[in-house]
Amino acid sequence: MNYEEKQRFRQWWMWAILLPSLGAPMGVAGYWAFAHYALGRTIPNLNPGSPDPGPALVIAFLALGAPLWMMWAAELRIRVRPDALHVSFFPFMRERRFLYSQILRAEARTYNPVGEYGGWGLKGTGKNRALNVSGNRGVQLELVSGQRLLLGSQRPDELAAAINARR
Repeated sequence: MNYEEKQRFRQWWMWAILLPSLGAPMGVAGYWAFAHYALGRTIPNLNPGSPDPGPALVIAFLALGAPLWMMWAAELRIRVRPDALHVSFFPFMRERRFLYSQILRAEARTYNPVGEYGGWGLKGTGKNRALNVSGNRGVQLELVSGQRLLLGSQRPDELAAAINARR
């Protein structure tokens, strides 16, 4: 039984926070850089003889845009294949393979993302970690090494069944 699931950060409330807090300053920096380089205008309230503000504006634009891009591009991908369980969380974590012999238990469960792991994303410390994007359902893996890994899922029962069928 093969299984594949892809999840992305598309919660309206997250973007309602991110876009105004990062998008507005990014738009101002982008406009000022465009006005400075393309239109030859000076930036308001800039002292004559000040260093060229252009590089700082471009850096500010890129620094503000990077978190937006990372959240938009982020993708949790879980694949149950004949050889192993494959998990990746682009751009934060490369694909990791879990051989079925490494998995002691896989159980679908409801969890508290904020209370148990501090929110959504690549979370947790030590031997108790979570990879989740949204919601409060997932599959708890217990590994031979003693590590516990929670995989957030929109179809946790199906994912747990696929993993257990391979084990």
